[in-house]
Amino acid sequence: MTPDCAHSLRPVGPDVCVAAQLDPGAMAWAASLGFRSVINNRPDFEAGPDQPTSSAIEAAAAAAGLNYVYLPVAPAYQSPQEIARMAELVATLPKPILAFCRSGARSGKLYLASQQR
Repeated sequence: MTPDCAHSLRPVGPDVCVAAQLDPGAMAWAASLGFRSVINNRPDFEAGPDQPTSSAIEAAAAAAGLNYVYLPVAPAYQSPQEIARMAELVATLPKPILAFCRSGARSGKLYLASQQR
């Protein structure tokens, strides 16, 4: 994801946005927009071997000065434990936070469920 993809950012709450799949190069871009934390909700290799791995994105996030958390969840179901973990992350990570998955939908759904607890 490159800076011209800003249209894919969607605010879902105070200081929380969601986005479609990010790649390692997007971490510097996210930091330049003022994000302080990134949550990756997409399981590694969900889309096959060409999908960027969490470890590659994490290294780029660290290089960009971002906090990074890997919280992979399935598209159709987020467990009570995953929802609770998302609530904890939203409450404790430095803000603003950028969460992402394949399209941004599951990250948005997970955020909303975490705030309704």
